[in-house]
Amino acid sequence: QGYDPVKQETFYRALGGGVEFGETSHAALKREFQEEIQAELTNIKYLGCIENLFTFNGRQGHEIIQLYQCDFADSKFYQLESLVFSESPHHKHRALWIDISRLKSGEFRLVPEVFFEYL
Repeated sequence: QGYDPVKQETFYRALGGGVEFGETSHAALKREFQEEIQAELTNIKYLGCIENLFTFNGRQGHEIIQLYQCDFADSKFYQLESLVFSESPHHKHRALWIDISRLKSGEFRLVPEVFFEYL
């Protein structure tokens, strides 16, 4: 879950993170989930690449998303409604499960919208 203060809009995106220099996107996926929410992943399958141009907090952004489908190794993550994690001491985030129908209906805004092609 994210919030754009300029647009005054809440949005939702898939969990993920950045790829470090010399690291594959597959390795980054596993590392980011371990660092952020202490989760081990299994059944990792590469789905594709998305190039996303966007505006956030009044500034233009550009990202290349390497998209994966995977499962949590520990089923406890499927029992949680939400969890709070931090990427740094000053940036707390909330991850939650949202039914796909609530995203498709527009009740919750999914970004980037091209994610719908993979759901």
